[in-house]
Amino acid sequence: MTAAWVTIGVLFVGTALSKAAGPLTIGGKAPGGRAMSVTKLVAPAILAGLVVYETLSAGGDGMRLDARLAGLAAAALGISARLPMIVIVLLAAGATALARALS
Repeated sequence: MTAAWVTIGVLFVGTALSKAAGPLTIGGKAPGGRAMSVTKLVAPAILAGLVVYETLSAGGDGMRLDARLAGLAAAALGISARLPMIVIVLLAAGATALARALS
């Protein structure tokens, strides 16, 4: 078994345990409105952090500013303009491709 499969197995068990911990800790009570609103923001915040980290990371050597940053900026502009998701993806891909072609 490779290290990748061990990692996948460990992540699976950790995810299952964390999902089981919620109902076990609060019993049959429903969380309050504020707790639910905070919980709904956790996954998007983690995903946004991962996207920024992967876009700007230089493999452990600090930050790297390259064509991916242009795609991320284009996607951010598309999101702020409330464009449909497919348009945002195409806009980001086009901006990244253009930045790579110009560099």
